[in-house]
Amino acid sequence: MKQRSFGLKAIVFYKAFTASLLIVTSIALLFALKNYQYLEEFSQDYVLEGKARIIDWIVEKILNFNPKTLAFSGIGAGIYAIVTAIEAIGLWYEKQWAHILVLVLVGISIPPEIYELIRGISPIKFIVFLINVLVFWYLFRNFPKHK
Repeated sequence: MKQRSFGLKAIVFYKAFTASLLIVTSIALLFALKNYQYLEEFSQDYVLEGKARIIDWIVEKILNFNPKTLAFSGIGAGIYAIVTAIEAIGLWYEKQWAHILVLVLVGISIPPEIYELIRGISPIKFIVFLINVLVFWYLFRNFPKHK
């Protein structure tokens, strides 16, 4: 069995974790879309007496989106989850096309992340930016030789 570097394993784990989060997000958004009317009624009728503020916050956020935005976001997250899972699998098998795909997609995400950091720094924005810069740097430095 071929031994993979720690860096490659970490990137594959990161991509698999990201794909998992995206698929959960996609399912949640599409579920919210399917039950949009019920959520509206629920938000108007229920009283939890402060026991579950997180539920109130989530329902409020979802209802601030119109159904077309929920559909677009849910489908977009699902497609991105599939692409990210394909990246992880391709990297695991050390395919050159996966290496290029990740370099391109991470590379084009860095300028918008810099813009977002300029607009306002948050721990999440900074961590995602740092991880993406490290992924890009590692993959660029360790580009596989064509066999």
